[in-house]
Amino acid sequence: MNDLIAANKRRSVALLVGFVVVLVLVGMAVGVLVGNGTVGTIAALVISAVMAFVSYWKSDAIALRVSRAVPADPVVYKRLHNLVEGLCIAGGVPKPRVYVINDPAPNAFATGRNPKHAAIAVTTGLLEKMNRVELEGVVAHELSHIKNYDILVMTMAVTLVGAVAIVTDIALRMMWWNGGRVARSGDRDNRANPFALIGIILLIVAPLLARAMQAAVSRRRETLADVSAVQLTRYPPGLISALEKLRADSTVTHSASMATAHMWIEQPLSGVNDTGRLGFFHKLFNTHPPLEERIALLREI
Repeated sequence: MNDLIAANKRRSVALLVGFVVVLVLVGMAVGVLVGNGTVGTIAALVISAVMAFVSYWKSDAIALRVSRAVPADPVVYKRLHNLVEGLCIAGGVPKPRVYVINDPAPNAFATGRNPKHAAIAVTTGLLEKMNRVELEGVVAHELSHIKNYDILVMTMAVTLVGAVAIVTDIALRMMWWNGGRVARSGDRDNRANPFALIGIILLIVAPLLARAMQAAVSRRRETLADVSAVQLTRYPPGLISALEKLRADSTVTHSASMATAHMWIEQPLSGVNDTGRLGFFHKLFNTHPPLEERIALLREI
């Protein structure tokens, strides 16, 4: 189990490094098109740094507001608070803020920037449809995201995807406004630059590549959180049963959006939980591993 966790961490780090490489390449491509490689690279890094700063401090508040989450009343949701407190003591992490979302679909997510500044949100559908051991497995999964700093990793991944999208959009619009030229009209060397076509192709492909990489990071972190949750509860059947219920439930989580889809314990938007029936490209951009794969992995532990 520890080997699986270590392998997932290494792959996640490698993918995040790949994000930075893609961002730098996009900056260089912008530089080729405007005739100054340094300016393009610096602009890309500055935009990503500003977005990362804002995301680091405000991502949790934004996610909770978008999902229409409200603080869970300690009296009304006493069982939930007690369960979270018990798992936090067992896992050695501070108790996060606990929120409830009025949504019939069973789902949950964690958000924040570190274990001391984190929150867990669960839907009313999850509270109604899960028994105690199943709910414990789901909460342990979300606490694992907090303990493993997945909440920060995914915030940074989403931020980098957004930075790539913004930089490429600006560059392509600049080309459009400039009549499709790749450099200043008086700069013949840049106009004849053989790398210009490569730069244009990269600007078109980069957003898709970045989104695929973000989805890959998300899938890795979901697998890691499943394994870590079992380590925390020491009872694999609880999470297995919860995932089986999620697989059988096709209710779409209306409180979710494309921007927050990666945060939830299972794919909240499609209403299709068996991704084995879906095509290659859907799987490539899917932020969650198929539930059947997750269940099979837990049964091997």
